[in-house]
Amino acid sequence: MNSILSDRINQMEESATLAMAKKARELKAQGIDIISLSLGEPDFKTPKHIQEAAKASIDEGKYFAYPPVAGYQDLREAIAKKLKDDNQISEAKAENIVVSTGAKHSIANVFMCMINEGDEVVIFSPYWVSYAEIIKLAGGVPVLIQGNLENNFKATAAQLEEALTDKTKAIIYSSPCNPTGSVFSKEELEAIAAVVKRRENLFVIADEIYELINFTGKHASIASFPGMFERTITVNGFSKGYAMTGWRVGYICAPVFIAKACEKMQGQFTSGGTGIAQRAALAAILGDQNPSKKMEEAYLKRRDLVLGLLRDIPGVKTHVPEGAFYFFPDVTAFYGKSVEGYTVKSADDICLYLLEKANVSLVTGEAFGAPDCVRLSYAASEEDLIEALKRMKNALSQLK
Repeated sequence: MNSILSDRINQMEESATLAMAKKARELKAQGIDIISLSLGEPDFKTPKHIQEAAKASIDEGKYFAYPPVAGYQDLREAIAKKLKDDNQISEAKAENIVVSTGAKHSIANVFMCMINEGDEVVIFSPYWVSYAEIIKLAGGVPVLIQGNLENNFKATAAQLEEALTDKTKAIIYSSPCNPTGSVFSKEELEAIAAVVKRRENLFVIADEIYELINFTGKHASIASFPGMFERTITVNGFSKGYAMTGWRVGYICAPVFIAKACEKMQGQFTSGGTGIAQRAALAAILGDQNPSKKMEEAYLKRRDLVLGLLRDIPGVKTHVPEGAFYFFPDVTAFYGKSVEGYTVKSADDICLYLLEKANVSLVTGEAFGAPDCVRLSYAASEEDLIEALKRMKNALSQLK
């Protein structure tokens, strides 16, 4: 029946993170005790004051109609003020903000509005799984520049310069990074900005969705640098830092002509995001930030816990993530090893082996542009993390 479907959907890869999470749920439904470390989803509840704001908005009865396509004006103004105050993006105004149904939707809007057939987009790799597929859907060509374990998985400005061609339309990176947890310093971003500014009509998509989970205390927004506001689309949202994944609220801050284009695109596809969720987002951005700080502290504690447990597994090589809630260890030491007729040839094999043998779900690095690594999410309870790493160590020790 694939011949009935469009080429674009037949050629599109399924999200590896969602696919592994689905497989883990199916095994759990069969009664198997799966510990899922595959999905990038906070295990905390949305803070109470945000929940209460959503309830109050329902009681008001004012937010049941179609919302403005680009988001409610007060929410856009609050986001612009946050970007000025917290990110030093002094040019940000409500007219630069488009609120969408999550950061993923925001990124899709941007690429659909900017990319023509054959345009190239440089992706700092390892990268979040959907970047490349969205670029291809828009008719673009993903061009990867690779960071590695030795440089904390951060590709450099020099690599960017080398990758640029006459067809390059944009670059995209995330910081803190999914899947590696790496954070670009101000100095590293300044070097990237210098390369961008030497090229006419080259734009940056800066994915900052993990901004509030940053253990360095020094988050830098490239749009705040001189000459970069008019070259940058900053992507952010409420899913990670406020534990609001299911509320589906993200946004961009972009030059007005790009913001208007994204509003036009969104008007034809989804219209505005849910009004109740937008009222919750407004409470998140204006209200008490301590719950987010406490979540960040908990993630840091878990990072240190998992770091010690990973270092206790012979053959696993890892760096120290500086943000988000992921480890991205290199598993090449297990290639060629076997147990009970099962031979490991790739990171994919490691993930399947650990799912079947240890009942722990991870995601292969292949999906993130790094085929020799696996992604482990530590957005889970300490109890589950300790048990999962114990199971992994036992299963991996059986490979000879």
